[in-house]
Amino acid sequence: MTRRTRPRHPSRGGPRSRSRAERALRGGLAAAFSLVLGGVLLVGPALAHGGSLRSAPARSLSVPLWLFLATGGGVVGASFLLASFVTDRAFIRLVHGWRRVLSLPAADLLVGVGNAVGVLGLLAVIGVGLFGPAAPLSNLGVLVVWVGWWAGYAMTTYLVGNTWPVLNPWRTVARYLPSLDRPYPERFESWPAVVGLLGLVWLEVVSPLADEPRLLAVVVLAYTVVTLSGCVVLGADTWFERVDPVSRVFHYYGAVAPLSHEDGTIRLRIPGTGLDDPDLVATRSEAAFVVALLWVTTYDGLVATPPWRDLATALVGAGAPPVLLYPVALLAGFGLFYGAFVLAIRSGRRRAETYLPASTLARRFAPSLLAIAAGYHVAHYLGYFVELSPTLFGALTSPLSPPSPIAIVLPTWFQGIALGFVILGHLLAIWVAHATSFELFPGRIQAVRSQYALTLVMVFYTMTSLLIVSRPYVAPPFI
Repeated sequence: MTRRTRPRHPSRGGPRSRSRAERALRGGLAAAFSLVLGGVLLVGPALAHGGSLRSAPARSLSVPLWLFLATGGGVVGASFLLASFVTDRAFIRLVHGWRRVLSLPAADLLVGVGNAVGVLGLLAVIGVGLFGPAAPLSNLGVLVVWVGWWAGYAMTTYLVGNTWPVLNPWRTVARYLPSLDRPYPERFESWPAVVGLLGLVWLEVVSPLADEPRLLAVVVLAYTVVTLSGCVVLGADTWFERVDPVSRVFHYYGAVAPLSHEDGTIRLRIPGTGLDDPDLVATRSEAAFVVALLWVTTYDGLVATPPWRDLATALVGAGAPPVLLYPVALLAGFGLFYGAFVLAIRSGRRRAETYLPASTLARRFAPSLLAIAAGYHVAHYLGYFVELSPTLFGALTSPLSPPSPIAIVLPTWFQGIALGFVILGHLLAIWVAHATSFELFPGRIQAVRSQYALTLVMVFYTMTSLLIVSRPYVAPPFI
């Protein structure tokens, strides 16, 4: 497809004046970035809430909140300016084009082992959940789902590589089922996956899935029935690529990872460079799914903070129905995040003065948000996973009569990792958006202008994430 852009006005001043100004701007931005980065190092630690089993103790932020948020937002803004005026196209191509092919011995054997582990894990979650210990910290099913899978395993999909197509127990079982291969309604795009992701997170928040192993086992069993039925009707490939929200989550997380499966080989790349794939997000619904993935992790942390508790108590006291409080907040927050992204894309299109449609720009820039989602997921779950790993290991050694739960007490400095990963994810998002804009637009100024509004939205996402990880955990009310 030929890219067409409107004519740009000639710059004022000659090449010498522009080069001097650019050198001065680079020096100023480098100094500003150094100061802001130094501020981050001096700000101190923040706490990422442990979701699900809620094991993390409450801690308070030791610096003024306004300074904490301003520092994080400043880092993102300064990094945008630094990346925009210091890098060039040759350097971007060098970074994003770097690949190394890795050999994987006994690949077929590893795939078979992975298939077996996935199926056995599913059976253990259902079986031990139904018939094992009733205490959540003693039940292998609860620990596998929340600690081992949603916290620990999910982190490997963006820190290492996406192995879910191998481990996915439903895909493994679906290979042995007949398929009707009914045509999928194209008008639905991937909206069922968006609805499914929002629905799963709402169910996780409002129901005692982490506290009642029997209920969790029933929900997993119901999910299994729906998934396998969908595979029979539509075919496994269509179901997992268009409908199943879990597979979509790990697929997009895998684009952040350093390992990828390309052309039948395992390849090593610089983390985040897979996000510039023009086919990664193909439709408007997939762009919405990326925003939903970012929002649901934010929402999961938001509803466990004191500000939410106070707001929810006030709303219920004013007559708001408690049963509607959480779904309305979920949908309103998603609408805010998605609306801000859409407005940023439209603003960027106007400023770049391009004929490229807004839908194309949304598809190309949406993957940059996956770096933010991955960074916040680490901040949200890393401490939680480390704390409860001994408990998970104990349950694995004796599923029906596990030893007493043991939790690791994390040192104070460990809290700073949450802040580090949030900032790192946002810096990576800025870089990916920067690289994408230089690929889409022929002119440097045009590429930079296209990112103004999106960078502001990323600053908003950053400050929202930092606000949440800086708050101590409290039990959500009215659920």
